[in-house]
Amino acid sequence: MNRTLPVFCGALGASILTTRFATRLARKLGVVDRPGPLKPQSLEVPYLGGTGVLAGLAVGAAASQPVLLVPMGMATALGTADDYLDLPASVRIAGQIAVGSAAALVVGTKIPSPFGQTLVAGTTVLLMNGLNLIDGLDGLAGGTSAVAAGALALLLAQDGRLQATALAAGCLGFLVYNRPPARIYLGDGGSYLVGTAISLLLASAWRKGSEPQASVASLLLAAVPVAEVAFAVVRRRRAGSALFAGDRGHPYDRLVRRGWSRSAAAGVYVAAEAALAGVALAAARSRSQATPLVLAAAVTAGLFGLAAVTGMLEPEPDIPPDADPQTERG
Repeated sequence: MNRTLPVFCGALGASILTTRFATRLARKLGVVDRPGPLKPQSLEVPYLGGTGVLAGLAVGAAASQPVLLVPMGMATALGTADDYLDLPASVRIAGQIAVGSAAALVVGTKIPSPFGQTLVAGTTVLLMNGLNLIDGLDGLAGGTSAVAAGALALLLAQDGRLQATALAAGCLGFLVYNRPPARIYLGDGGSYLVGTAISLLLASAWRKGSEPQASVASLLLAAVPVAEVAFAVVRRRRAGSALFAGDRGHPYDRLVRRGWSRSAAAGVYVAAEAALAGVALAAARSRSQATPLVLAAAVTAGLFGLAAVTGMLEPEPDIPPDADPQTERG
């Protein structure tokens, strides 16, 4: 029996109901995002949107691999603690490494251990931070993640397909409340969770027995958050600021300052992810194993070339001097 549709419906329903409850709970507990130098909103907005995505993922895990809830639950707990307590950067990084290590232990890849496990752990840390960086506008992180998960559901089989379907449904359920104007944000708990979930899906694409073309093509679906991390590193080093210092110099911020609406700026990211999904799916069906590699190299060069030409890698001159260096707005 095909379990994909029941998992999708169950995950979507769980996400919608949980996100609605989390909105009320976050307000009662005071886990909210308040206006500030790095915060584009004018009102307090609840965090804890990641709990809705987690509820959707739990449906997929129950139907496939319940053990996946261990690293995903750890990621949600770490990010939620950061939302509430504003953890120091050293504690966040240590926690992310622990989540990545847990992820590496519960999945297997075609790459021999311990190198394969190290790659999974590193990818998890990278994507946790990448999703946190792109979670800066209503619907942006949720929309791009839903597209990536949908494409992964088409690339993967069996348990991987069920988990990708659950992630896509969880993100869509969250977007019911996160579409502009957002009534709830993912928060660090949500962005860390989604980054971890995508990393686990990429590891699934690299399991033994998987098609080489699909394995390489799956990496294209992580290009948006990975590029955001790379852009931030280059931008902040050029500005002489700390790598973990928040700023409003992200490409989507600059689009808004150039006159784009926030919805349009978020839409650019979702459209870019959709284009990458199309390329990845086409590459996975190619008979040549070299095609996905060539496309991955071309996408990487294209993203950095476009960023350089449009000035997205330049330091941002108007970073508020009193900005909170610990928070990005998530």
